[in-house]
Amino acid sequence: MNLEPGPNATTIGGGLGANHGALIIRIAQRRDRTAFIVLFQPYGSRVKSYLRRWGAADAMSEDLAREALLPIWRKANRFDPAKAGASSWIFTIARNLWIDPLRKERRPELDPTDPLLVPDDPEDAEDADNAQEIEQRDGLLRTALGTLPAKQAEVVRLACDRLRGIIGDHPS
Repeated sequence: MNLEPGPNATTIGGGLGANHGALIIRIAQRRDRTAFIVLFQPYGSRVKSYLRRWGAADAMSEDLAREALLPIWRKANRFDPAKAGASSWIFTIARNLWIDPLRKERRPELDPTDPLLVPDDPEDAEDADNAQEIEQRDGLLRTALGTLPAKQAEVVRLACDRLRGIIGDHPS
């Protein structure tokens, strides 16, 4: 098969305003290598420039430009000209190829020994729950004692103190 663009290449390929969606459809339907070459010519350098504007180094942008155009061959059947133009689809592929590794880089490795990631000891959690319950109960008791006449409140306090002395500070 001849991979050189045929006589229709200039009318099919043209600049970025040409109907590149039709070329992608030809690639999807017929695995048309000529359509791929014609599509690659105007986009190769433009995708590279686009990636350099995003911050890719020159060599990296060249590699990514080639990588961005390969999915056109493999995934041309996913192209829907009703949803996006050919250039939008191609530049989105290029942008995602550039961004995906950056996203992975910015996610730090999790330290399994980080105290925030280590599950609480069930006994510690139970103790914390008990402490909270005791604090709430003591608060309710103090509020109730505050409503009693002074002599009655003193009798209840003495009874509570004596009870604590018998069964301990925090009964289960």
